[in-house]
Amino acid sequence: MAGHSKWANIKHRKERSDKVKGKIFSRIAKEIISAVKQGGSDPKTNTRLRLVIQKAKAANFPSDNIERNIKKASSADQADYSELTYELYGYGGVGILADIMTDNKNRISSDMRIATNKRGGTVATQGAVSFNFDHKGIIRVGKKEAKEDDLFLLATEAGAEDFEALEDCYIITTPPDSLFQVKDKLDSAGIKVEEAELEMIPKVYVECNEEDAKANQALIDWIEELDDVDVVYHNMKHPE
Repeated sequence: MAGHSKWANIKHRKERSDKVKGKIFSRIAKEIISAVKQGGSDPKTNTRLRLVIQKAKAANFPSDNIERNIKKASSADQADYSELTYELYGYGGVGILADIMTDNKNRISSDMRIATNKRGGTVATQGAVSFNFDHKGIIRVGKKEAKEDDLFLLATEAGAEDFEALEDCYIITTPPDSLFQVKDKLDSAGIKVEEAELEMIPKVYVECNEEDAKANQALIDWIEELDDVDVVYHNMKHPE
C-alpha cells in the first residue's frame, strides 16, 4: 500500500476536536432514530441499527444515550430524518460536500441559500462534485498503541487498503463496508482506536491563491455552523 498525504490535507478539519465530536454525536443520535424508525428497535433484526450502534461505540458515544435515543425514536411524535449531501463549488473551482441529516428539508435549503449569498460559492447539481471524491473508511490509531510494522500487517490482513504513518498517529484506509471489520480486528488485538469514521477523500486537490483560500474557508466555516450539517469535505489544497 503506497503511502499518501490525503489525510494530512484535511487534518485541519479534525483539529477543532470538541466541535467535531459534538457534530459526530449529533449525527449518531439522528442515525439511531432514523434506523429505529425504518427497521425497529431490535439490533438483532435491524442491521442498520446494529451498524449505527457499532459506530456509536467506536466514537465513545455513551451507552445510556444509545438507549435513550432508541426509546425516543419509538415515539410517534419523533420525526424521522432525511440524509442529504449538498454539493457546492467554492472559489477557484474548489469542490465542497456537506453531509446533512435533517427533519426539515425546507429549512436546510434556505440555510444553504443564505450561506452562498453571504459567503459566495454556488450549489452544484447532484454528482457534479462528489465524483471527485472516494468514499472510504478511515481509522486513526495513536503512535503509542502499536508498532508500525505490526499494525500494518494486522490491518492489511483484516482488509485495509492503505496505511499512512503521520507524526502523531497512524491512518488506516478501508473500503466503506470493511471499516468495522478492520476496527473489530484491531480491538481484538487490544489496540485502542482513536477514531473510526466513513470519510469522503478527494481524488485530486485544487490549489488556491491566498485570497481564494480565505474565502473558501469562510464559506466552509459558515456551512459547518449550520445545525443540520454534520460534516463538510472539500478538495482545497491550502497555500503553504
